[in-house]
Amino acid sequence: MPKQPRAVLDTIFAFPPNRDTLGATAYLIVENETNILVDCPAWDEENQKFLQERGGVSWLFITHRGGIGKAREIQQAFGCRVSIQEQEAYLLPKLDVTTFRQELALTPQTQAIWTSGHSPGSACLYYSALGGVLFAGRHLLPDKEGVPVPLRTSKTFHWPRQIRSVQLLRDRFSPETLNYICPGGNTGFLRGKGAIDRAYQHLASLDLDALLLAKAVL
Repeated sequence: MPKQPRAVLDTIFAFPPNRDTLGATAYLIVENETNILVDCPAWDEENQKFLQERGGVSWLFITHRGGIGKAREIQQAFGCRVSIQEQEAYLLPKLDVTTFRQELALTPQTQAIWTSGHSPGSACLYYSALGGVLFAGRHLLPDKEGVPVPLRTSKTFHWPRQIRSVQLLRDRFSPETLNYICPGGNTGFLRGKGAIDRAYQHLASLDLDALLLAKAVL
């Protein structure tokens, strides 16, 4: 039996890792009348029913090219708006796509932020409720200790830009405005926790100069 989405924070649900997105974790933010899907979950009967029972999807936000999955089918099913950073919009031909360069407000509480590095159009989604939640896609992933870090791989588009994007987030937020990170991968390292807490403190403690010199991992 397929695993069901689970609540990770109040009004936020995480879907099981998805083969279509190379094991990525997608999330659903349930708002009053505007549900936001962050990246694409597996497009199976269980997840379709789950989304329908919670009022469907108003926005599908894609954090990077690896999160596209079944975006076309999701838009067709729910008539939702799809947003992706402008440099990766070409990967969604014939879809009705809302692009952005630096930032885009999806709702009064949600803001897309371009965080280039993992891929050219890598972006995070910030949700100001619950003390501040950052949906980080592959930009920040938990390490074996559950600490959020940028991870350099053989497929990383531009490592120095990714480090600068982490600095951008550190400059933008504070301990009062960023309490949680919901990563788009490596969620097994969270050991059952739904999200990374004390998010800003973790980011502030990263040695970005040392990370800049890090070698790629497979």
